[in-house]
Amino acid sequence: MGEMSEIVLLSDPRILELRVEECGESLVDLRGAGVLRIDPRLADPAGAFAHLRSSVAGRLVAAQTLLPRELRLLVVEGYRPPALQEQYFSESVEELRVLHPDWSAVRLRREAGRYISPPEVAPHVAGAAVDVTLCTDAGTELMMGTEVNATPTGPDGACYTASPDISREAMDNRHILITALTAVGLVNYPTEWWHWSYGDRYWAFIAGAPHAIYGLSGGPSLNGESAPAG
Repeated sequence: MGEMSEIVLLSDPRILELRVEECGESLVDLRGAGVLRIDPRLADPAGAFAHLRSSVAGRLVAAQTLLPRELRLLVVEGYRPPALQEQYFSESVEELRVLHPDWSAVRLRREAGRYISPPEVAPHVAGAAVDVTLCTDAGTELMMGTEVNATPTGPDGACYTASPDISREAMDNRHILITALTAVGLVNYPTEWWHWSYGDRYWAFIAGAPHAIYGLSGGPSLNGESAPAG
């Protein structure tokens, strides 16, 4: 998978500085796209977890067609309400504060942003990010080196997309996922092999786009829109 390079974190000031020109694209329900598998482990009563901006959903459907026939994309989480993102980030900052009482507030936020995005730039609250893995057609998850949303083990641990600290099988499976998602224009957050996005500020920075096209989303609409079926 190549050498691990310098990582730009979501908490990097350059990400926040990028402007957003909201395109107004709606969120769609991935559960309407039969080609994708939706995992219920993070399901919420409103079904927010299964929604993404329509163009992101379409790109996932396109990525599915690039996988070996026996494999499926398994979506764990898409849209995340802002209040939940704020909760996750605040909890991460507090955990680090206990472990590193000498760290400044600025450093605490920067380091928390290694794994949990600051709410103001979070791709999930824009409906632009998806946590995704691979499974067989029968639903068995592939070996990827860690579980989705696994607890980080260090600055070059197994959660990192390019980590050398995983088996050859896991490396090969990550390569399959990376190849398909990169081909349809999604970008990876390199501290989390499972996190991919399109249209948000982080995507704009990595892709060299002049601006993001998705900002804060108001959440799933009630119009019953479904993702394209491919």
